[in-house]
Amino acid sequence: MKRLRRPSRTPIDPYVLLLLGTVGLAALIPARGTGADIASGASTAAIALLFFLYGARLSTREALDGLKHWRLHATVLACTFVVFPLLGLAARALVPVFLTDPLHQGLLFLTLVPSTIQSSIAFTSIARGNVPAAICAGSFSSLAGVVVTPLLAATLLGSGAGGFSADSLLKIVGQLLVPFVAGQLLRRWIGPFVARNRRALGLVDRGSILLVVYTAFSQGMVQGIWHRVSPARLGGLLVVEAVLLAVMLLLTWYGAKALRFGREDRIAIQFAGSKKSLAAGLPMASVLFGAHASLAVLPLMLFHQMQLMVCAVIAKRRSHDPVEPVTGPEPAGPSRSEVGTGTRSG
Repeated sequence: MKRLRRPSRTPIDPYVLLLLGTVGLAALIPARGTGADIASGASTAAIALLFFLYGARLSTREALDGLKHWRLHATVLACTFVVFPLLGLAARALVPVFLTDPLHQGLLFLTLVPSTIQSSIAFTSIARGNVPAAICAGSFSSLAGVVVTPLLAATLLGSGAGGFSADSLLKIVGQLLVPFVAGQLLRRWIGPFVARNRRALGLVDRGSILLVVYTAFSQGMVQGIWHRVSPARLGGLLVVEAVLLAVMLLLTWYGAKALRFGREDRIAIQFAGSKKSLAAGLPMASVLFGAHASLAVLPLMLFHQMQLMVCAVIAKRRSHDPVEPVTGPEPAGPSRSEVGTGTRSG
């Protein structure tokens, strides 16, 4: 955990640079014809593998232990799957002044995806917050997102999600839920192998996401949909996302304070409740939006980088905060001193 104590001096995540490079590759050499069919098939297999590994990693025992701090987890889930979507729906009023309809669909999808795990843990650790709570909150959010995100997309996005239908629901179950459940069921036998090879399998995770991005943006280039996004619209999208992030950061911090959470818990709530997972969102967008996934994931990619840069600064400042005296009973749940820390990819 020592390497997590300080944010990198470079606020740009190297993996985001790889993602941008993949977008550039798709712009220069998009997959066409037979190549597109091969890329699409490989992307489908990669998504299934990704969610299988998610299921194999999630410790059921750790998740059950984390339920003891149910107030904190309920708060994070409410921020992730209730408050965020409500703000996304409210952003509809910004069409067509700041956003186009496709960009708003992507922004709304962004508000539906689960929270991050790895970066939430890292920033909570930097800020001297409740790391075990961040681990459990991120894990619960990712687990819930496998089911909740597609259901919310079906309800709120409707036909905008690439023509959401019963067939789309079956594809979601087959590509996301079935591999995830299979990973959970086989965890007893493959869990030790996954733990021993976490770093190598992390490369598989990231490589799978890069393949999904390449396939999605190749489809966008072939269809010429990028002509519908002007620099002015991108600027408007960045402004809207900056406001969205600021609102959620303030709401999670002061809302948690109003709910009488201690400082360490408020830090975990702020970082887990204000962030969105690129790793989980990209594969879901590929399934939900199909050929329209390129525009749908653009807001998520921009928001991901923005949240990393802003939260790195906030975490560093929180690390210098004085320790608050305990003025009331602590909520039930593990504290940093009671449970060991660790990280998960996600």
